[in-house]
Amino acid sequence: MSRKTSRALLAATALVATAVVVAPSANAASFNLQGWATQCGGTTGGSGGTTVNVGSDATAFINAAKSTTTSIIRVSGTITLSSMTKVASNKTIIGVGSGATISGHGLNVSEANNVIIRNLNFRNWKDDAINVQYSTRVWIDHNSLSNGYDGAIDVKRASDCVTISWNKISSHDKSMLLGHSDDNGGEDRGKLRVTYHNNWFDGTGQRHPRVRFGNPVHVYNNYYGGVTSYGVASTEEAGVLVEGNYFENTEDPFHRGEGSSDPANLVARNNHFVNSGSGDQGGSVKSIPYSYSLDAASGVKSTVQSGAGVGKVSG
Repeated sequence: MSRKTSRALLAATALVATAVVVAPSANAASFNLQGWATQCGGTTGGSGGTTVNVGSDATAFINAAKSTTTSIIRVSGTITLSSMTKVASNKTIIGVGSGATISGHGLNVSEANNVIIRNLNFRNWKDDAINVQYSTRVWIDHNSLSNGYDGAIDVKRASDCVTISWNKISSHDKSMLLGHSDDNGGEDRGKLRVTYHNNWFDGTGQRHPRVRFGNPVHVYNNYYGGVTSYGVASTEEAGVLVEGNYFENTEDPFHRGEGSSDPANLVARNNHFVNSGSGDQGGSVKSIPYSYSLDAASGVKSTVQSGAGVGKVSG
């Protein structure tokens, strides 16, 4: 896709105030919750609630997901959905082992709060694999997503305080959209604050993420391997901090503006480039409000390849 040429009119200065950052460490990667989902009161999902084992029963899964009861829903085997499935508040949906799979359609986290989705394979979805809208305090972690129709993980419509971490996306084009429309600023300004960290984009096409309005959006310690269109795009008043990422065989790692969307702010620092472009940045980004562990970018490829996707956390 072409970018609006007017993005060049943005200021070239790249200033951002930061929270305290934990120094890089040689210790094993932490899979603990970090980022925006720790804010707004924090995200605990179904912790303390009822545990529901649905196995591969689609009807049981749908009923458990839409229930108003605080619960941990454990999936094993393959659940085939015939439509997008609503996920209610105070839920943890987690796969058992490395084979738990959602196919056919995906999960709709709509008008919900305090939701965790972990350790699931998503395959062959006909809409979005995971759609988040009008929702807050959501953690999407350690999933493997491939061969879908539209977005893999999309966040939109005034959603806020979301962390997307340690996911692997492959054999797919549109990865992660943040903000669905240039005309939705009335709802989205001051919202759409999302952290993307330690995700593995394995030969995917675009939207890693594509951002509208959210500020600050934090993109750190991700591995971009052979991205075919572009990595990160900042548009429509957004402010995106891109730091400590590993870009390999990615000609266009990040830029401002995308399609008909106006260019916005993007600050890039301490990234590592292998056979990749240098990116386009400018403007300033609001301060990151939380502390976080930041690994040196040169080691991110090995860390993410060994830690992202299913089978790394227990269900």
